[in-house]
Amino acid sequence: MYALVDGNNFYVSCERVFRPSLNHCPVVVLSNNDGCAIARSNEAKALGIAMGAPWFKIRHLAESDGLVALSANFALYGDLSDRMMSLAAGLGPRQEVYSIDESFIDMRGVRGNLVERSHKIRSRILQWVGIPCGIGIGATKTLAKLANHIAKTAERKPGSYPDHLAQVCNLAALMPAELEAVLAATAVNEVWGVGRRISKQLGEGGITTALDLARLDPAMVRSRWSVVLERTVRELQGTPCIELDHAPQPKQEIACTRSFGHPVTALADMSEAVTEFASRAAVKLRQQHSLAGQVLCFIRTSPFRPEAQYSRSLIVPLRRPSADTGVIVGAALAGLRAIYRPGFKLAKAGVMLLDLQSDAIVQGELALEDDEAPTRSNLMATLDELNLRYGRGTVLMASAGLAGERRAWSMKQERRTPGYTTCWSDLAVARA
Repeated sequence: MYALVDGNNFYVSCERVFRPSLNHCPVVVLSNNDGCAIARSNEAKALGIAMGAPWFKIRHLAESDGLVALSANFALYGDLSDRMMSLAAGLGPRQEVYSIDESFIDMRGVRGNLVERSHKIRSRILQWVGIPCGIGIGATKTLAKLANHIAKTAERKPGSYPDHLAQVCNLAALMPAELEAVLAATAVNEVWGVGRRISKQLGEGGITTALDLARLDPAMVRSRWSVVLERTVRELQGTPCIELDHAPQPKQEIACTRSFGHPVTALADMSEAVTEFASRAAVKLRQQHSLAGQVLCFIRTSPFRPEAQYSRSLIVPLRRPSADTGVIVGAALAGLRAIYRPGFKLAKAGVMLLDLQSDAIVQGELALEDDEAPTRSNLMATLDELNLRYGRGTVLMASAGLAGERRAWSMKQERRTPGYTTCWSDLAVARA
């Protein structure tokens, strides 16, 4: 038995925790550089705003319908996510944090009324953190995901599903006839693992609901489509095929890329940006206890602007695999100097770490032994600890420029709210 806890319109809900005036107002959270909507309140969805809608196409709704647009505040969202997940873990003995707003809970062996228990956890999250969420329960992870969708839809759109399934939906507690009715009311493209292309193919074959999909023969599905869709069908039929993932597999590639708030032309500014991106990628590399064998650096202009176009990338191999920020930044800057050309208005750059391997693997050729390696490892650990304790950017590589200054390549975040829980200077003050 699995449960899926999912924060409702999570980024918007995080903003509303500290700005209650946004409740019942149409709100969207914008992507980097305030480009497009990546989260929408129910009121914004009611205005017809689609996920990913460009801001310049919907900004007129600010005047006509009171739409509020905010820049993404990922530090705040990450902190509130940690708080929410720590409470969600109380549902069962094992937890898989699936994304910033979703968490699977293994409820096998949990006694008592699971729906009542879930309502208590949901109320606790709302009271202690301020985030409304939906909880779905099912015999498999796919059914739990589907139950979560039903719980949130029944709350948002009364009448679409039975009212008692709102907020918390336990598909395992339904009678067979009730379960079939719920699956029949759910479009096939709402099933976890069914993408747009597959759902179109299924629709052409007359398979339009989750019930239609659940009634298919798994062997036929595998031969006609794929083993992935076969697994989804089996999960809909109640056979667990996807286990809880306690420790996600290390990434095979790590990337840090950004679009600039304004076009960048100077090599010095590009060097600052590439240093920042390489440093962040190196931190992620150390967090998963890996080493990189190659560093890719790329730069490009905007394909949407009527000006001279330029796009280049270069892979720089390292002498030996490393997670040292200095080594990775040096390789990235060497790549940048090789591909940079003056005269172009660059709109984006990035660094990718390739050929990753575990840091438990030690390579030591006699000619390449480095007596400073242990010291550098301790230095990187200290660097990470300082930035974790006092905030990212406390200690930087010199080529990243001065911290706190507005850089030419900084992203547009003109609508970002304060870091209420992640920055001492932004901490809310209660006055009598």
